[in-house]
Amino acid sequence: MSQPPDDRMPTEGAAPNDSGQPASPPSPAGPPTSPAPGYGYPQAPPPGAAAPQPGPYPQPGPYGGSSAPYGQQPGPYGGPSGPYGQQPGAQPGPYGQPGPYGQQPGPYGQPSGPYAQQPGPYGQPTHPQGPYGQQPPTVSYPAAPQPPAPGKRNPFRGRTGIVVAGAVALVVVAGGAVIALNGGDDQKDDPVKKDPVAGPSTAPKPSASASVDQGDGSGNGGDGAGGSVGVEELNADRKDGDSRVLWYRPAPKVPGSGADAPGMWVLGDLVAKAAYKQVVGYDADDGASRWTVDLPFKVCSVTKEASGDGKVVVAHMSGVSDRAKCNQLQQIDLKTGAKGWTKKVSDGDLFDSALTSSLHLVGDTLVVGRQSSGVGYDVDSGKQRFTVEKYGTDCYPAAFTGGSKLLSVASCDPGGDDEHDELRQLDPATGKAQWTKRFPKGWRISRVFSLDPVVLYLSNDAKKQWNVTALKNGSGTVRSQVSLNEAPEPDCGWASLDRALQSCTGVAADANTLYLPSKVKNGTNELIAVNLNTGKEKWRAKSTGAGRSLLPLRVEGGSVLSYEKPTYEAGGVVTATPVGGGTPKKLLQNPAGAAALERTFYAKAIAYQDGRFYISTTMLTNTKSNAEQKLMMAFGP
Repeated sequence: MSQPPDDRMPTEGAAPNDSGQPASPPSPAGPPTSPAPGYGYPQAPPPGAAAPQPGPYPQPGPYGGSSAPYGQQPGPYGGPSGPYGQQPGAQPGPYGQPGPYGQQPGPYGQPSGPYAQQPGPYGQPTHPQGPYGQQPPTVSYPAAPQPPAPGKRNPFRGRTGIVVAGAVALVVVAGGAVIALNGGDDQKDDPVKKDPVAGPSTAPKPSASASVDQGDGSGNGGDGAGGSVGVEELNADRKDGDSRVLWYRPAPKVPGSGADAPGMWVLGDLVAKAAYKQVVGYDADDGASRWTVDLPFKVCSVTKEASGDGKVVVAHMSGVSDRAKCNQLQQIDLKTGAKGWTKKVSDGDLFDSALTSSLHLVGDTLVVGRQSSGVGYDVDSGKQRFTVEKYGTDCYPAAFTGGSKLLSVASCDPGGDDEHDELRQLDPATGKAQWTKRFPKGWRISRVFSLDPVVLYLSNDAKKQWNVTALKNGSGTVRSQVSLNEAPEPDCGWASLDRALQSCTGVAADANTLYLPSKVKNGTNELIAVNLNTGKEKWRAKSTGAGRSLLPLRVEGGSVLSYEKPTYEAGGVVTATPVGGGTPKKLLQNPAGAAALERTFYAKAIAYQDGRFYISTTMLTNTKSNAEQKLMMAFGP
């Protein structure tokens, strides 16, 4: 058995590196293009419809679950690979760890999986095709846009992949879902025979929409109030015990190039949403608009989180030309809708511009990621605190996280003999590295599944391998690598950036357990609990009914909260499964009358808080018709 390379390499201002882990995330499938009957929205695919082709990042399976573009190969740490992509009778990994399926050793000495998985970078187990060892779907929805291919490691490409939406009429792009309650990241999902369904509400029927931008890009797109779909209609077939559609809001009209509608923030009795050139705060009970913040140009990025006192930062474009940049920052107080400070993000060195930017909030520090660097600001004052720039041997910061920890992924010596990724945890007050971990050549840090504890999804594009690795608290030391008999299937979205680290919906964790959705089979999947100390499966729990696929959201009150997507016959469900395993309990059953609408939220953000479930779109297209696009809806008791 071969031993993994010694990749330790001291980094300026950082502790010596430890072994690291590899893998790459799934992407959501593309949505159907035909309008839904009676609503004018793109409709969910009919029964038996084919799933969209996977994008550069593993795409979601039939129910928004993502399938990986590559067969799951053995992990980077010599651990056994996942059940999909491992070759039977394979030899044990470099670390002597035989794979569950006779996997071949991974890049790290990990055995391959039953489906010809290649060894992982650290000898740890990897998973079958796809980020989760899944085989990529073989069918696709017509005209579904594909994200840039993964694995193009370039120090200057960390933030250059821009998703062009709306190029084809009536195309709904699947995007990563943002979970307002536990820190999911950007757009995502949906797909085959049974797509998500919308649910009715008790709120009064919205009035006719006000005058809105007709799509030439010159207006603000209206205030999103009103709409042609009434909650009475959506709630018409409610059964005893079903939730209600509390309210529904249509999206503003957008120009031909389409527009983003990123993020969704829930603060008590208020929920706020960005769309096109506005941020609007709605009453959580009836959807009434409390305030509206108009912006001069398209919203291009937002902080997923809000600060402790309810502040967020939104980035909008500098203009409408092809040379416009995502470099204009606007702080907003979600409680009042008041505008705070504004700032222009300056470009860095050559090839390091703010053409595209990502925003990350950690405590009271805002980090703006540029193409190959990052800038830290005080979120209250907008005053610059630090800059994270090139360090060591040509290491360029390519991606960051927000939330409880500030992690930075750097691309080092791109295109050179020593090309590799490095992960650093930074002090959010100073930007200085607290520890650094180097990963073997060929392994790319594609997603961060969890920050507490740190769980990474890595991929090896050349070998078509992926791996899920957990790190020990406060260091880059490997805690375990996930080893399952089948590949999990979270939704990791059509990210508009090369490395949208926190774009996955459908992954939750507590101190010692990782909760993942299994692969969807016949429209149904299971919740898998994995021991983070060993990487092995602890238990499984089925969804509440046939044809339902679930996505874990977060751990709360001793239970794992999950969202089960709607079917063609019933609305979505929010459940709670005991952390020790057992039968899930229904917390919210959305009405069947809203299922057809709920199913059409392909690129979506979802949140469950205070007994209400919110779902909103994260990407808007120009339908070149009078068809109304949905923006968001809320369900409650």
